[in-house]
Amino acid sequence: MTTEQAGPAPDDRRWRALAVSLTAGFMTLLDTSIVNVALPSMERGLHADEAELSWVVSGYALTFGLALVPAGRLGDVRGRREVFLLGLALFTLTSAACGLAPNGAWLVLFRLLQGAAGGMVAPQTSGLIQQLFTGEERARAFGMMASVIATSTAVGPLTGGLLLHAAGAEDGWRWVFYVNVPIGVVAFAAALRLFPRHPATADRHDGLDLPGVLLLGASVLAVMLPFVQEQQWPGRRKWALLPLAALLLAAFWAWERRQTRRGRAPLVDLGLFSLRSYSLGTLLSLVYFGGFTTLFFVYTLFLQNNMGYGALAAGVASMPFALGSAAMATASGRLVVRHGRRLVVTGLCGVSVGLLGVVLIVQWVPGPAIGWAAALPLLVAGIGSGLIVSPNTTLSLSLVPVQRAGAASGVLQTAQRIGSAAGIAAVGSLYFAHLANHGSPRAALQLALLGSVGIILLALLLACADLRERQIGPGLERKEEEATAQQGS
Repeated sequence: MTTEQAGPAPDDRRWRALAVSLTAGFMTLLDTSIVNVALPSMERGLHADEAELSWVVSGYALTFGLALVPAGRLGDVRGRREVFLLGLALFTLTSAACGLAPNGAWLVLFRLLQGAAGGMVAPQTSGLIQQLFTGEERARAFGMMASVIATSTAVGPLTGGLLLHAAGAEDGWRWVFYVNVPIGVVAFAAALRLFPRHPATADRHDGLDLPGVLLLGASVLAVMLPFVQEQQWPGRRKWALLPLAALLLAAFWAWERRQTRRGRAPLVDLGLFSLRSYSLGTLLSLVYFGGFTTLFFVYTLFLQNNMGYGALAAGVASMPFALGSAAMATASGRLVVRHGRRLVVTGLCGVSVGLLGVVLIVQWVPGPAIGWAAALPLLVAGIGSGLIVSPNTTLSLSLVPVQRAGAASGVLQTAQRIGSAAGIAAVGSLYFAHLANHGSPRAALQLALLGSVGIILLALLLACADLRERQIGPGLERKEEEATAQQGS
């Protein structure tokens, strides 16, 4: 048994390694939203045009999503420590390069590279959790990861606003990127000391399946481009990429089956999708992230453009969701072992009720007081979200063998990124179309939030359908051990 399979001998070393991994993950996810409030500063400081500013945001999300599955598989094959360190080093260097960018074109290039580096780091965290923890400890670790995901998503605008306030409007945007450098250096040094040194699997000499990488990358690109560029590419021709994506995905599926039949290691083990917990959990992640991430896009936009909020105040107004989600995500890591998918159903109901509460606040509360009056329903929605991400991740990956954990996590997180891009495009279109046709910001926000609730209710239907046919909670650890033993034999 390798050191990595067994985990570090001292119990606290495992948790310290996880803390380092979560710190790096927090940075990479924070960079998906922290730049939003800095775009006006970038426009002034770099004389960047609208297309360049769009790619500063969407380009990061695009390359992040493209890198997830290949990086997860590479971590399975070559060792998660090595891939994590490489990704973290590249992320730190490209963050510094973004801060030093002399013009918009260079900033876009560095953001694309930064996104790919972030995508290398992200799946190693889930793989590390699968590798070092089992049972209730694993659920607790996934709870910590979900807390990081929720917090990083919500505090991005607040953090960006604080940095711009401290560094000034002209070049303050550069510190949005510079802040990653000292954190990245410290995390890299800690990972060198704490992360297990040996590759995780016996098949580490397998190839990476480059045709599979290219086919999957092309299909993800064809899916995400129309959504991330929905505002910048007018007309309907961009949606022709979606049928192309379906064809590429079918070709990828056929290639992976061929790889398996020939006894070669595929990029993604298609047998994972025969696990109901994994296939349904991945679909549920795609749909839920399409619903809840849109909140921060339309809500902060409404507060800044129509209620006179500054970037910092808009970030503060979103904090109740982040606080509720972070607090409950940690607790739900312990609760999922007992309650299973019922916890996810409860959380989805909570998010729906909270967002409907915001809709009513927008209807009844006059003027800028909306931001503060919405704090309670946002807190309710955040608590609900904390009951979803961590339990769903735990349940989705509970029966996945450790040697496939990186690639499986990459697929799960790719679904989340695609869901976020599609949700923001769909709900954003509702918001902007109603605003253009009727000129009522409040009504536009209400319509957009109702669209988000509709997406979340679809996720609720998926969770309820699964709850009827399968109960995982009470026997999670026992079922996990039985499945692993069967696969090992």
